[in-house]
Amino acid sequence: MGLGLTLDMTTVMGLIVVFSVFLYVVMDGFDLGLAMLFPWARGDDRNTMVNTIAPVWDGNETWLVLGGGAVFAAFPIAYAILLPALYAPITIMLLGLVFRGVAFEFRFRSARRGRLWDASFVGGSVAASFMQGVALGAVLQGVTVVDRQYAGGWFEWLTPFSVLCGVSVVVAYMLLGACWLILKTEGHLRDDAYRWARFLLFLTLGAIVLVSLATPFLLGEYWQRWFEWPTMALTAPVPVLVALVALALLRTLAARRDYWPFPLALALFALCFAGLGVSVYPYIVPGTLTIWEAAAPEKSQAFFMVGVVLLIPVILVYTGYSYWVFRGKIGADAGYH
Repeated sequence: MGLGLTLDMTTVMGLIVVFSVFLYVVMDGFDLGLAMLFPWARGDDRNTMVNTIAPVWDGNETWLVLGGGAVFAAFPIAYAILLPALYAPITIMLLGLVFRGVAFEFRFRSARRGRLWDASFVGGSVAASFMQGVALGAVLQGVTVVDRQYAGGWFEWLTPFSVLCGVSVVVAYMLLGACWLILKTEGHLRDDAYRWARFLLFLTLGAIVLVSLATPFLLGEYWQRWFEWPTMALTAPVPVLVALVALALLRTLAARRDYWPFPLALALFALCFAGLGVSVYPYIVPGTLTIWEAAAPEKSQAFFMVGVVLLIPVILVYTGYSYWVFRGKIGADAGYH
């Protein structure tokens, strides 16, 4: 199938799902990445790191709920196929988010068990991040479907490619977290964040290259999109833009421009997300079901659309306001209560 975009209600619902998932990835990604940087942070700096995300971290997961709800409401067949295929990684991810959330609160209130809660904070974040990548890899490589039902085994999601995707997401989230710390902190913590970000940028670029090289061999449709004419003319700019953004990020890190690394890291995520979209569209279950084949009846989509049109602007406004109120650098004397 070509890359032509047919803008009907089903496509709009698909774009809403993509939009919600992307916002979750970038907004929860930096606080998960920040937590995974704990082992390399100095003891006193860890409280400052947590204080940079304290006002916003729990609101970021709103987009995960919205994205999951949108898939359930707009594409119920895809939901019924993908959820059984991903029970294990999704369950582990949710448990990781629970551990991360509990540890976030308890580490400030239990000085005697501070190291235990720090370990839970890190471990929960690693589990959630890794399993998000594994789930992405499992979907990209395709799942076994018979008569519109999942027919694969319990561990079909666990493959070398899905593990590669899991590791890639962990590394990329850590890069996002380091760039967030550059934006929000000062002094030696910011200096450490610059050092982490430079190292993690090269790891992230290596992960992008490996995933990009492996993906076209998973399904024939991916190969056609990236290496056959005329769709190749549309996909070729994506890796070029990734290289340009990565170069710009590297230069801003070298020049120590505090306010540029984080938006450039977000742009890098956006381009990778665009590359995935180019590979998968119009499938929602790659190689099996398109968005139109998996869609709910039009009346159901219209009903859900009303709620989305009312809800998304509200979420965007209060989220933007929260970030605006708590803008600026966080000093070491800041406190979370």
